[in-house]
Amino acid sequence: MYNSICSFPLSSDLFTQAIHPTSPLLAIGLASGHVQLHQFPALPATSSPRSKAKTASTNGHGTIETAWRTRRHKGSCRSVTFSSDGHHLFSAGTDGIVKAALTETGRVIAKIAVPRFVLYKKDASVCTADSLVRQAYTMNSFCRTSSEHIDPPTLLHTSTPQTLLLATDSSALHLYDLRTFDTAFATPRPVQTHYPHGDYVSSITPLPPSKTSTSGLSKQWVSTGGFTVAVVDVRKGVAYQSDDLGEEILCGTIIGDKPIAGGEKGALRIWDGGMKGLTQGDERRIVVEKGESLDVLCPLPEADGLGETVAVGLGDGNIKFVQVGKKGGVIGTQRHHELEGVVAIGFEPGGRMISGGGDVVQVWERSDDDFVDGGAGEANGALNADSAEDDEVNDSDDSSSEEEMRPKRKKRKRNKGKGRGGSNHIMSFKGMD
Repeated sequence: MYNSICSFPLSSDLFTQAIHPTSPLLAIGLASGHVQLHQFPALPATSSPRSKAKTASTNGHGTIETAWRTRRHKGSCRSVTFSSDGHHLFSAGTDGIVKAALTETGRVIAKIAVPRFVLYKKDASVCTADSLVRQAYTMNSFCRTSSEHIDPPTLLHTSTPQTLLLATDSSALHLYDLRTFDTAFATPRPVQTHYPHGDYVSSITPLPPSKTSTSGLSKQWVSTGGFTVAVVDVRKGVAYQSDDLGEEILCGTIIGDKPIAGGEKGALRIWDGGMKGLTQGDERRIVVEKGESLDVLCPLPEADGLGETVAVGLGDGNIKFVQVGKKGGVIGTQRHHELEGVVAIGFEPGGRMISGGGDVVQVWERSDDDFVDGGAGEANGALNADSAEDDEVNDSDDSSSEEEMRPKRKKRKRNKGKGRGGSNHIMSFKGMD
């Protein structure tokens, strides 16, 4: 079981989080447009992942520090991601800007504008859906209006050191070349754009490189969005795509060669036949919570010894642990937030689980307790968090007044309750006095 060892409050609702690939660093993006970087206490290098987490929570040095904080975007910050080497942090906001900053200092070194979309109309009705825009070019039945509009980003992902993926509300998936990136993008325009789904891309998971790959880099990824799951090739575009699954698909991941997806009706879909099984209707389902949206998926580390198991973040604020084998099912439950849904789950290099949602981030450690479905974890241990208001970084571009904007994704059922204060924030612990 995972037990909460620290929870710390945020100044605004969490929209996105990213975990550094090699260091205990967490970047978060807020609905207010702020981006901030937190540093977790280091773990002993010689310990196993489970004993390292235990040591850090009891040795009296468990302070989570805010490295820097800034108002990075004029609207909400929709997505953050680290470069593959961790030296840079990319962020994208509803202001239609993608910014690249130095991870260490938070200083912005490059930025690009998200490609805009154009309104099209027919018979005096205005159409903004990108699928109909593409149809317009084919049928010549729509006429272009004069205005271009911001296409708000939904996801950033650095699938390889060479490529930055940017997904938008209009269902576009843009690819940017990072091969020459140091202090500037090679070009402000995407080198390719694909449309793998009929609605916004809700998740991206890179596939392992093929056995014949000479670069050792992934050239394909699994994406979810709209009512489908797809495999996209960096060169060829959409390689495989599922049929319409009859519900909005909100999250996805892979374990081994099996795509796994979660949707708004509360069940996981697993394709045991691999990527080709997407086109053959070869799927089975595991009900996680009937009628409750599954908003985020994250495989558990192999070191946990639980086999093919994923952590599932739900719209009701619970985290459920699900074994996805043919005889699998829900094996445990923990509570992240009383009112708000879980929007992010990840594991930092030391094996600690980080969950985010609403106005709180929680840190969890693996305990020796058995997984028991229905349990609600209580925070304990010896980590604490400093104030989220420290170490402000100046962004000269961002001078607009702060707006408190609740994070909203299309059709997501994340904001279940009213008001805040649904979780108890643990700010001091045994051994820290």
